[in-house]
Amino acid sequence: MSGRKIIHVDCDCFYAAIEMRDDPRLASRPLAVGGAPDRRGVIATCNYEARAYGVHSAMPARQALKRCPDLLIVRPRFDAYKAASREIQRILRDYTELIEPLSLDEAYLDVSASPHCSGSATRIAQDIRRRVWQELRITVSAGVAPNKFLAKIASDWRKPDGLFVIPPDEVEAFVADLPVSRLHGVGRVTAERLARLGIRTCAELRQWSRPALVREFGSFGERLGLLARGIDERPVEVDSRRQSLSVEHTYERDLPDLAACLKQLPLLLEELYGRLARLDGSYRPDKPFVKVRFHDFTQTTLEQAGAGRDLDSYRLLLGAAFARGERPVRLLGVGVRLLDRRGGGEQLELFAP
Repeated sequence: MSGRKIIHVDCDCFYAAIEMRDDPRLASRPLAVGGAPDRRGVIATCNYEARAYGVHSAMPARQALKRCPDLLIVRPRFDAYKAASREIQRILRDYTELIEPLSLDEAYLDVSASPHCSGSATRIAQDIRRRVWQELRITVSAGVAPNKFLAKIASDWRKPDGLFVIPPDEVEAFVADLPVSRLHGVGRVTAERLARLGIRTCAELRQWSRPALVREFGSFGERLGLLARGIDERPVEVDSRRQSLSVEHTYERDLPDLAACLKQLPLLLEELYGRLARLDGSYRPDKPFVKVRFHDFTQTTLEQAGAGRDLDSYRLLLGAAFARGERPVRLLGVGVRLLDRRGGGEQLELFAP
C-alpha cells in the first residue's frame, strides 16, 4: 500500500482538558479525573501539571494523592466527553470517510485520496488541530506517516499540542533508531526478551532473518521484522456509516441575539444544500437539526421528525434552540440526520422537501 497518507489524531489529556475548559479555575492546578480515593478509585487521566508529580492513568487515586497532595480529583462526566468526541468526529469527517476511531479521543484517518488542502496530509492535520482548538478549545496532537504504526508513534512525538511528520523517504532512517519497545504489539515481557537477545533498537532487529525471528517469536516474529523496516499494511478500518451531515461556523464575535443568528441561516443552509447534493445515493436525508453553542461553551442541539428542510423550518428550530439559553452565541450549526438506504425496508417520504 505504498503512497498511503495516514493521520493519527490524539487529544491531549482529553477528560482533564474538558474539565479545565468548562471550569478555567482548574487549569492552573494539578487535576485528575477518576474515582474517589476512599473508595479504591483509580485515575482515568490527568493534566500535565499532575504528570509532573508522577501521576498517571490507571494509578490508584490514593497513591496519586501521596505523590501530589494538592491533586484535585474530579468525578468523570462521560456525557460531556462523548459529546466532545462526537464533535471531533464531525470535524474529521469533513476530510475523509475513512476513519477508524480507537477511543473517544483518538482515531486514524486515511487521507490518501482526500482532495482537501491540495491533497497534503500535513496541511489536513494542521487544519484539524486548528479547528478542534477553535471550535472546542481542546488541543490535539497529530502524526502523519505512510502507515498506522508510524502515524501513532508520530502523534506522540511532540505531545502535547504537537504535530510530527514522517515522510516516506525518511521512514527507514527514523525507524532504525527506534527502540523495539515502541513497536506495535511489543509489551514489557517481549521487550525484555528482545533485550536478552541483544535487540534494543530496530536497526539491531533488522539484523535477524525472518526464519530466526519466527523461530524465536512464532508468527509475531514475522510482523516484528516488518515493523523494524517501517512496514505496516493494516488498513484503516471504518467503524460505521455516516449518521448525519452538517455545517457550522464559529464566529469571531459572539452573535448577540436571535435576530443576529437568523441572519446567518441562509449562508449556512446554502453550504449544507451543497454538501447534500454531493452525498452518494445510498443515503436519504431525514430529520433536520440545529446546534447552538453559547458564549460560555454550553450548547444545545434540537431536531424535529417530520419537519421540512427549508429555511422556514430551520428558523423555527433555531428559535426554539436559542430560547433554551438566550445568551450570546459563538457557534451555529445546521444539519440533517441520514438514513441508510442499503438497509432496505425504509418508509418512503410522501412529500419531498
